[in-house]
Amino acid sequence: MATISSPGVGTNGLDVKSIISQLVTLEKRPLDTLKLQAATVNTKISAFGQIKSLVSALADAASKLTSVTGWNGVTTTSSDSKFVSATAVGGTLPTTFSVEVQSLAKAQATASAALLPVGGALGAGTIRLELGKWSVSPASFTPGSGQPVEITISATDKLSDVASKINGAGAGVTATILTDASGERLLLRSKSTGEESGFRLSVLEGADADPQSAGNTDATGLSRLVAGATVTQAAADAKAIVNGIAVTSGTNTFASTISGVTFKAEQATTAPIEITVGKDEAAIQSNIDGFVKAYNDINQLLQDATKYDAKTNSAGLLQGDSTAVALQNSLRNAIQSISTGGGAFKRLADVGITQQLGGNLAVDSTKLSKALAGNPEDVKGLFRNTGGGSADGIAVQLKALTTNLLSNDGFFKSKDDTLQLSLKRNSQDQTRVNEKVNAFEKRITQRYNALDTQLSSLNGLNAYISQQVAAWNKSSS
Repeated sequence: MATISSPGVGTNGLDVKSIISQLVTLEKRPLDTLKLQAATVNTKISAFGQIKSLVSALADAASKLTSVTGWNGVTTTSSDSKFVSATAVGGTLPTTFSVEVQSLAKAQATASAALLPVGGALGAGTIRLELGKWSVSPASFTPGSGQPVEITISATDKLSDVASKINGAGAGVTATILTDASGERLLLRSKSTGEESGFRLSVLEGADADPQSAGNTDATGLSRLVAGATVTQAAADAKAIVNGIAVTSGTNTFASTISGVTFKAEQATTAPIEITVGKDEAAIQSNIDGFVKAYNDINQLLQDATKYDAKTNSAGLLQGDSTAVALQNSLRNAIQSISTGGGAFKRLADVGITQQLGGNLAVDSTKLSKALAGNPEDVKGLFRNTGGGSADGIAVQLKALTTNLLSNDGFFKSKDDTLQLSLKRNSQDQTRVNEKVNAFEKRITQRYNALDTQLSSLNGLNAYISQQVAAWNKSSS
């Protein structure tokens, strides 16, 4: 920026700097208009971003009414969930059944004989753990499909080392140590419940490959883990009676006993527990209410942004914006459309959803509930028919419209590109104005500096002449 040398010296105190500042301010006036225009564009970008967010919310709400799961929701109730709880997948047919829990599923648990000395080494060998099923009478073990897990025990390993190795072997069994007055015991427990999840522990010492031989069961060395061991809890399936028929499950959850329903035995019952599965009308109505709210949110925003208030002579931010008005009309046309896909209902008003003054929707809950109770399939068809064109349901049409609006080459992308281009041009215009102002300031400063220098020179000459005249007058007298 140009600077003024000795401002006002030759101009007898004239405030040249202030004069130049005021002239530059006048030149900058177009910047104020450009900055105001840029602020307006940025506000519009923000407004359309908010509108886009609400359109996305409307698309989500419409999706719930176009999907099968949105209409196939069910509720599952238990007459006493402390004993039996239950859930059902969407689309399960309404049903009621009774459950009596006779016993819960159990995991096998064993305890070794007491070992002394506490903390002493057990002896070298190999521990073998197998998962499978025990038969009580006669007692026999049937290995499962998995491979046995063998764990090497060294001569210096203590019982705590053995337990640690078992827990790290992934054998499907957990180990812990119980210490009492008689010594320490190895406690084993299956990680899973059910008869098929039992286990067998055996020991191999030296070169003896038969775990049932006397050398591997004689209560010496490592075989002390199996000699005298007891089953503290046998593996067992959960047992229940459903509508008078006995059923079992390896866990307390019965997932395939009743089609579409999973019930869980929480504790043994003393009386039958009633499980009821029914259509979830409340969820459907909630989805419809959510759809109405999502539409009202965007309609209200567009209504406020495009209106003109004659009382206050004020216009909304998007008043006169043809694209905003077109968007509002598109949404209203979709809401007001007629679905010809069949059924008793063709308009939203037929099920109690009417448009109010200003465009918002209102729900007559009584009429909607009656329609859902009397003609649920027709209500579903009104929203999610997919016959194409006018045969499409209202939610299907709204979903198609919002998807198009939100696409990469849709309404909002196009509008944002236009507004961003306007901002770019505004920024370029501001740059040009600033460059013009800087050039003007530099130019006028140079002129005032030259004028100041010239006036200073003339003032000096005037002073010299005055001195000479004064001297001449004095000499003449």
